[in-house]
Amino acid sequence: MIKIKNDLAHQSRLIRFSTLLFAALFMLAGCQTDQFKEIPEKTVSEQPHLDTIILREGDVVKIAIPDSPNLDTTQSIRRDGRITLPLVGDVVAVGITADELQQNLIKLYSTQISSKELTVTVVSSSIPVFVTGAVLRPGKLSFDHPIMPLEAIMEAGGFAPNADEKDVKLMRYNKAGRVETYHFNLKSLMQGQQEESFYLKPFDIITVPEKFNWF
Repeated sequence: MIKIKNDLAHQSRLIRFSTLLFAALFMLAGCQTDQFKEIPEKTVSEQPHLDTIILREGDVVKIAIPDSPNLDTTQSIRRDGRITLPLVGDVVAVGITADELQQNLIKLYSTQISSKELTVTVVSSSIPVFVTGAVLRPGKLSFDHPIMPLEAIMEAGGFAPNADEKDVKLMRYNKAGRVETYHFNLKSLMQGQQEESFYLKPFDIITVPEKFNWF
């Protein structure tokens, strides 16, 4: 009888010890998970639609003034970043959006035209991007209109046979000079799955990874 009681007491102590050990390990695992949790990566569905283009040297803009059509003009932004307009002379156009240029011109023409109706339209814009990795013709590409990542890859010759279309990476410098990274599953897009439009910005870098082979 004494031996049975001793065995039961021993088993009870083992159960209590195992329970405490499991709880400690669970809490430790939870702490490690929080400490090393990765920041969620940005996906296509989180991205905005076509962003406003920042004007650059070589971009072509059209200025239209309905009340004074004789002042309408279409010009390419010069190397000095300016365009020359009737009545107001040289105007800085680089580093701002078409809407910002439009607002500036409305102020400059405020004493020259009877109304504030003036529009600035981007006729063409040079958008340089880089495509690297598992494509047939990697390198720098330039476009005169906004395009999406898949279009840029097609202009680079398309995917190489060993390309991993499921995890195409795009790197972009934001206004603060920091690199933002986006990931795209272009295979699902090519299979007909609908995605929100994501347009490239100047100097975006697209990298197509290679498929991992075990052998």
